[in-house]
Amino acid sequence: MAGRSDDDKTVKANSNLPMLKKRILSDENIPQSAVKRLRDNGAASTRPKLATDIAGVWSCDGVYVGKTTRRHSDRIKEHFQAIRKAKRSFENIRLKISSSPPAKRSLENVRPKVTSATVVGVPTKATGRKPVPAVVPATVSKTALSVVVSKKRPGWDLKGQVADMQEKVSVYKGKMHYLTELNRSLQEELELVKSHLKNSKAEAFNAHQQISAKDLEVKTLLAVQQDLNTELQKSKTELLNVKLDRDNFFNVCNTQKEDLDGLRATKQNLSNLLELKEGQIQVTEANLSQAMHELEQLRIQVADLKAETARQADELCAQEMQRRKLHNIIQELKGNIRVFCRVRPLIGVEKEKYEQIEHISFQDDRSIILYKVEESHTGRERKEAVKYHFDFDCVFQPTATQEIIFEELSLLVQSALDGYHVCIFAYGQTGSGKTYTMEGPDIVTLDTMGMIPRAVGQIFKRVDELKNKGWKYSFTASFIEIYNETIRDLLVSKPEKNVEYEIKRVSQTSEELYVTNLKYKTVTSEEEVHRLLQIARTNRSVAKTAINDRSSRSHSVFQLKIAGRHEDRDLNASSVLSLVDLAGSERLDKSLSTGERLREAQAINTSLSTLGLVITSISNKESHIPFRNSKLTYLLQNSLGGNSKTLMFVNISPCEENFSESLNSLRFASKVNECVIGTAHANRR
Repeated sequence: MAGRSDDDKTVKANSNLPMLKKRILSDENIPQSAVKRLRDNGAASTRPKLATDIAGVWSCDGVYVGKTTRRHSDRIKEHFQAIRKAKRSFENIRLKISSSPPAKRSLENVRPKVTSATVVGVPTKATGRKPVPAVVPATVSKTALSVVVSKKRPGWDLKGQVADMQEKVSVYKGKMHYLTELNRSLQEELELVKSHLKNSKAEAFNAHQQISAKDLEVKTLLAVQQDLNTELQKSKTELLNVKLDRDNFFNVCNTQKEDLDGLRATKQNLSNLLELKEGQIQVTEANLSQAMHELEQLRIQVADLKAETARQADELCAQEMQRRKLHNIIQELKGNIRVFCRVRPLIGVEKEKYEQIEHISFQDDRSIILYKVEESHTGRERKEAVKYHFDFDCVFQPTATQEIIFEELSLLVQSALDGYHVCIFAYGQTGSGKTYTMEGPDIVTLDTMGMIPRAVGQIFKRVDELKNKGWKYSFTASFIEIYNETIRDLLVSKPEKNVEYEIKRVSQTSEELYVTNLKYKTVTSEEEVHRLLQIARTNRSVAKTAINDRSSRSHSVFQLKIAGRHEDRDLNASSVLSLVDLAGSERLDKSLSTGERLREAQAINTSLSTLGLVITSISNKESHIPFRNSKLTYLLQNSLGGNSKTLMFVNISPCEENFSESLNSLRFASKVNECVIGTAHANRR
């Protein structure tokens, strides 16, 4: 409804244009150029033009109000400015009249005749032309408006005073009448200006409606033009794409034509190649037939080889079992308790004190002789030297190296892999070289490596060889020391307080022993064992005595539990390799031990005596073996009994001043060497 109302207003405004145009053409004040332009526009189009196309502005009653080339909104502003200007003029006249002095004569003689006063720029209905503004006096003359005032009358002349007052009142009435007429005239002029303003607003509204209609039409045309431009651009783009597709199509056709020519040539080549391949296939089929025949023969040969391999594997396994049996027989012939004697070389200041070792001699690699020259009680006679002769399984002179000693020991280490418990321990006085023999020096090299690392190295090397024969092994290592009949874990750098280590059986039906709260470390390589040995060496208890600056004050026991299995044969083998470095035996009168060192020496000598007693009891086949008398013998009971192999190193000092200790050690070793503990049996299932 709003759109329809706007259209009606536009039509109404356009219907008034012909009348306005007729008045403009008949007006003599309009410039001829504007009239000509208006006529030309009317001839070109029957549709009336906007008011902005002419050279002047007309009011609704046909009065010309002035030339302008500006838009209608500017003309409306000029009308308002004229109205404001007239109001200011009327206000100035009112102020001047109010400020004038009263006239002495009556205002009737000077009262202005107010007619249809006009305002500059405002047309009148009588003439149709631009009127001449009426002359309105700005002020009333002082002569006409002033009243001659007589001299001041005396107080008794009341009548004269009343006459003067009446005259003043008459003057004020005249002035009031004049102002009333002036106000009425201004009101009429104001009404005329308002009427003109109303007409101007109506004309402006009509012009605005026409402008809005034209703007709407222009916007519509612009939108249509935009759509047409978009469609044109789209058509151009589509045409360009079509041209590109056409060019691409031509290129593809040319390429396919070239490919077709190439394919034809390739087809010809493939035809020739096919004929050649068919000939080759015929030859290949003939060769394949022959190859199939040969393959069948090879399969028969492979089956025969597999059977032969299985037979050889059986033979190899049987030979391995036979080797183990023969190896065990050899070890039993050598004795299940074997004793090796080793004399260490002179070291340090001993070389300066003794030029050579005179009280020890060697007949062969199995015997050793100690010489002792005894004097008479009076000191005058010198008796001949007393000889002490001892025979052992092997005697190593001071020049023997660690490698030579291990060659004799290696066969016993092999028995541990075959499933036999093996115990190797070093015995001797303090400072005789037991720790060096078992572990090596503080800085270990390949030449000075002790029996423990060499035995571990041989085991892992042999395990790699047995893998090819179907054997798989696992190893668990532990390292303890027995100090004053108390067990300590050497693999724990900071032992916890109130932790007790007790030796117990795994079960009621098993002879296997274990130590409670002990750290058992699973090892898979030789390097891991070497790291454990280094940790244990750091944690072991040593002290200085009068005989040795670095004396071991405890028994160290390294145990390696070995578990092997042959899956194909369903065979299991388990054993324990115990490598023991015993504390040094010492005589209290020479070691000069006191306090804590004295208690250590007493505990060491007691445990060594118990070890000798146990070995003697086993040799005598006594019904009771005192294993529990010492933690050392209780822990090693499975490695000292009849189902094991034992090797004892007796270490001798080369110093003559230690003759008594050396003699006691050799006598103890000789007793051990005479023991027979029976036949050992492998732990196999």
